Amino acid sequence: MKLWQKTATINDRIEAFTVGQDRDLDIWLAPFDVLGSLAHAQMLESIGLLESEELTSLRKELIKLYQLAEKRELIIEDGIEDIHSQVELMLTQTLGDVGKKIHSGRSRNDQVLVDTKMYLRWEIEQLLDLVSKLFHTLQHLSEQHKDKLMPGYTHLQVAMPSSFGLWFGAYAESLSDDLNFLKAAFEVVNQNPLGSAAGYGSSFPLDRQMTSDLLGFSAPNYNTVYAQMTRGKSEKSMATAMSYLASTVGKMAMDICLYMGQNYGFLTFPDELTTGSSIMPHKKNPDVFELVRARCNELQALPNTLTLTINNLPSGYHRDLQLLKEELVPAIQNMKSCLEISEFMLQNIIVKEAITDATTYDYLFTVEEVNKLVLDGVPFRDAYKQVGTKVESGQYKPNREVNHSHLGSIGNLGNAEVVDQFKQRVNDFGFEVIEEKLQQLVSD
Repeated sequence: MKLWQKTATINDRIEAFTVGQDRDLDIWLAPFDVLGSLAHAQMLESIGLLESEELTSLRKELIKLYQLAEKRELIIEDGIEDIHSQVELMLTQTLGDVGKKIHSGRSRNDQVLVDTKMYLRWEIEQLLDLVSKLFHTLQHLSEQHKDKLMPGYTHLQVAMPSSFGLWFGAYAESLSDDLNFLKAAFEVVNQNPLGSAAGYGSSFPLDRQMTSDLLGFSAPNYNTVYAQMTRGKSEKSMATAMSYLASTVGKMAMDICLYMGQNYGFLTFPDELTTGSSIMPHKKNPDVFELVRARCNELQALPNTLTLTINNLPSGYHRDLQLLKEELVPAIQNMKSCLEISEFMLQNIIVKEAITDATTYDYLFTVEEVNKLVLDGVPFRDAYKQVGTKVESGQYKPNREVNHSHLGSIGNLGNAEVVDQFKQRVNDFGFEVIEEKLQQLVSD
């Protein structure tokens, strides 16, 4: 069954090529397709295109389908093109002509748009939860290990004293900043395209504000042509937000791989969380974080991949847009898995003690000596030359005492401020309102 089919039967090869992976990927969209139909049916009744008893019967069947879809048990049958066709077929099989009325005033174009936006909105909520867990784990580790010094590097050269408190806390604050990009994607997808039909509206007196309210959207996409233009823009906004998250998590993974090496030896993990070598019995490999690093690199390429699909398309719908799901849906699952496994690994991290006591790190403390001279009244440039001369002549002896007190330094991490910032950014999404609206929509 195809919603557009009239009398001719499409060639099997054409069908296979054009349907592509839709039957598999549309399972992710299924709950949202049903929710969109619930809102649309309620709106059709309000403008006189459905009788109240027809709406009642449609709602009853759609709620059943929603319950199946939530459990991933709403299957797209062989020969059915997509989730939209499957839902309409099942309604028609059960309700007859009433099921055929559900498509009035909409197109598959705005159906897939509203499905995609609601799906991405839901995935943003899932990502937000996973980011929150990783953030709080990093904050906990930052406080737990705040007094343990570690070397800081510039140009991969020993530079200045750092601490595990600073290091863990840096990635926590980076995640907090990444929420700004996730929020930007949320703002794009949290606008309702339903009622734009094929991109040019409808002669029916559709109440687009009503469906926006029912589905928990902040507003409609007002211009129907622009509503269609958000196909691709929504996906790219999501990909961009994930690319920033992936940059944070991937950089952290690289640090961990580096710091686990014997030449650094700053941290390690229990044996059961690492892998070995088939030939070298001493190996303890950070395979998890190597794979996280690789996946995060792929995720950072995703916005460009989507751009190459959508960049030369004029306004209006084009079948090219179907391919966006094939890139984006698996990428979202990869992002979630990277966040989940990173948080799990960090719960089991083992931080080494007294790292900076080794003579390798004597020069970490040259700036400390320069600053002490400056505090004693020596001009900075003269103090710098005095310590530099000692280093060149081999007379420099480190004083490993570190006394940093300004905000964001070893002795004053600023973690409480970062936690407050993070909580505010999480609260700004307002998912509670959306959940309440959707729950009302599926209530018997």
